[in-house]
Amino acid sequence: MEINLRYSEDGNVEHMKKDELKVKLSACIIAFNEEERIRECLESVAWVDEIVVVDSYSTDKTVEICKEFTDKVFLNKWPGYVEQKNYALEMASNNWVLCLDSDERVSAEMAQEVYRELSSDIIEYNGFIFRRHSYYLGRLINHGGWYPDCKLRLFRKDKGGWVGVNPHDKVEVVGPTKYIKEDIIHYPYRSIADQLRTIDSFSSLYADEMIKKGKKFNILNLFIRPPTRFFETYLWKLGFLDGLPGLINIFIASFYVFLKYLKWYERKKQEC
Repeated sequence: MEINLRYSEDGNVEHMKKDELKVKLSACIIAFNEEERIRECLESVAWVDEIVVVDSYSTDKTVEICKEFTDKVFLNKWPGYVEQKNYALEMASNNWVLCLDSDERVSAEMAQEVYRELSSDIIEYNGFIFRRHSYYLGRLINHGGWYPDCKLRLFRKDKGGWVGVNPHDKVEVVGPTKYIKEDIIHYPYRSIADQLRTIDSFSSLYADEMIKKGKKFNILNLFIRPPTRFFETYLWKLGFLDGLPGLINIFIASFYVFLKYLKWYERKKQEC
């Protein structure tokens, strides 16, 4: 038995039918003011047994839209990326979980492969790693470190969870994992302005985490790491092959590196 999914050319779900897996699967999603993107994310996982959404008190229609798909919508004051995603795991009633951000979608091909893996009589792995393929300025980005952007997103929650330094979270599991060849589709930014707001927020979170953990600041990072990031991603990782969108993205990403060290420096000076 296969999952009946059909996607339009722009990645939107046109039709979906839920079928039973041999194990129960929960999709865990965190959200905040995502009314423009959350519906497509939820449609892409409508075939799972349970959808869990943890919302950080959105002021738009995010919660209203989520309740069209699931009654397991929880409100939780924002504690940080790692903490919020682990809270979503706690709210899931099934041991197998598929974790997504609200700007991500499960491709039809990925859903088929997940179904095949979780329909096996014996599941030998505790986690599955996916490639994430991102749209930026109207095109898929294939180089510059953006693809394949491998993420462990499907796992047994009794064998793993979210770790990392906010805002850079990741999943770690105990035991064997397997790479899935199909993609998660990612729409990271609504616009350049949205991207700039994101790097402003992320750089502040990074600087705050470094201060909280008592990490030692090295002034050389402020001048060495941004250009290193640019040349590594644009030349070594072939970002120039993505044309003007690739150049713009890598330039802004390099500025993010500069900004997070600059804010770290600023906070260190404020401590004096």
